[in-house]
Amino acid sequence: MKTLKTSLCAGLLMAACALSAVAQESKIGYVNTQRITSESGPAKTATAKLEQEFSKRQKELSDAGASLKSFSDKFERDAPTMTESQRVSKQKEFAEMNRDFQRKQREFQEDLNGRRNEELQQVLDKANKAVKVVAEAEKYDLIIQEVVYNNGKHDITDKVLKILNAGAK
Repeated sequence: MKTLKTSLCAGLLMAACALSAVAQESKIGYVNTQRITSESGPAKTATAKLEQEFSKRQKELSDAGASLKSFSDKFERDAPTMTESQRVSKQKEFAEMNRDFQRKQREFQEDLNGRRNEELQQVLDKANKAVKVVAEAEKYDLIIQEVVYNNGKHDITDKVLKILNAGAK
């Protein structure tokens, strides 16, 4: 009985050592997706493209907001001298202008978010290809994108950025 326990303990110890050896042979890397989407050439190009595409609408919204504020300020100033019907009419006009402004603002935000997601997906697709190139070239077993803690030893983000930026030129 004692030999059986000893044999069992020895077997478990050998299995643990074997698992430890396998774990030490694995090569694991980490990619910081946030850095990829903010520092890479394709991400910067996408940001510039979005700014160009939406700058006109952004300016129109900004002008409409300023016009709405001007209308409100003028109403506040002139309200004491208006008749009740004039005041009600101006309040209705302001409410309609405000609703229209809110709708345009909401549509703008939805369109911008949709396009941003499209551009981000393209950047991430390119980044995933670059990650695969690094992983295959350097024989990584596992590449992780989101982690709670990383000591930097396994971070391959700079290598991926280098590939992305070379492809963006």
